[in-house]
Amino acid sequence: MNKRITDFESLIKTDYGNIAGIVVMNGGEKVYEGYFDGYTAEDTIHIASVTKSVISALIGIAIDKGYIETIDQKVLEFFPDYTVKRGEKTIQNVTIKNMLTMTAPYKYKSEPYTKVYTSDDWTKAALDLLGGKSGLGGFVYSTIGIQILSGILTNATGQPVLDFAIENLFEPLGIKAPHNAIVHCKEEYFSFLNDRYVRGWVVDPKGTNTAGWGLTLTPRNMVKIGQIYLNGGFWNGKQLVSSKWIEDSTKENSRWGESPYGYLWWIVDNKEQRCYAALGDGGNAIFVNTEKKVVIAIASRFMPRAKNRIELIEKHIVPLFEDNQFVVRQKSRHGEPYHK
Repeated sequence: MNKRITDFESLIKTDYGNIAGIVVMNGGEKVYEGYFDGYTAEDTIHIASVTKSVISALIGIAIDKGYIETIDQKVLEFFPDYTVKRGEKTIQNVTIKNMLTMTAPYKYKSEPYTKVYTSDDWTKAALDLLGGKSGLGGFVYSTIGIQILSGILTNATGQPVLDFAIENLFEPLGIKAPHNAIVHCKEEYFSFLNDRYVRGWVVDPKGTNTAGWGLTLTPRNMVKIGQIYLNGGFWNGKQLVSSKWIEDSTKENSRWGESPYGYLWWIVDNKEQRCYAALGDGGNAIFVNTEKKVVIAIASRFMPRAKNRIELIEKHIVPLFEDNQFVVRQKSRHGEPYHK
């Protein structure tokens, strides 16, 4: 087994050089924890679009707690002071479900990141782009648009997104709360993306946390998000997220080409094993295989066109760690055992 682990870690260093850390859980037990490229268990990584799946969980919690009635509510119900532009009709019918399933339309051909992230209010800037003439229902993957969900969470709960997350998700999971990270300009935006030891959760000038990107977590934190989904929302005997929300979030609700999509989760079940994943740029991933009871977290530094992590997971990681009869006794470079 040790040789298989050594070969696996050699593969990571050779072919997946931007991976910072990997944690694997099997049946609720940690069977592997490894760090690479100088990173340790304490180092947070920008998880990119995996942030979207965390926001999805927070929307589910807000519904469970009665702050939001249903995902069929219209987006504009949460922004009573927003002025709709003359002639714009589509925006009136956009629902929270459209946002969660990426079936909301937008008035752009490519996402104007700089325009939005240099504005004073990123949620308003996203609302200004919502709607148009293309109509509802088509899959349009949008990072900018998902910012609207942070605005909905803030207005519905009366709390900053980070405070709501700490109270209802991070603290119960034992996740150390990130601080707010302010990004003022394009240079700071790219600095955040490229910073080797980045920390925090990005906020706009209004203090609203990002929904489509911008959260930093450790691999240990990431795997907890996946584990609570595998557990049907339970953690230490408490129901943090409803099992119904998790079930609905992780089944096909829309589709991008051949790729099924849930509520800000990708459905990657190509072998009838009910697998789903939160995926982020650079190769960040939280992968859940419900049949094998396996949860895998991969944290990766930002890198354009990173190699496919689902292929790595299905071809190398799951076959290596799906048999839970062994205990990995090696140590990571910071001296802590991989397995308790």
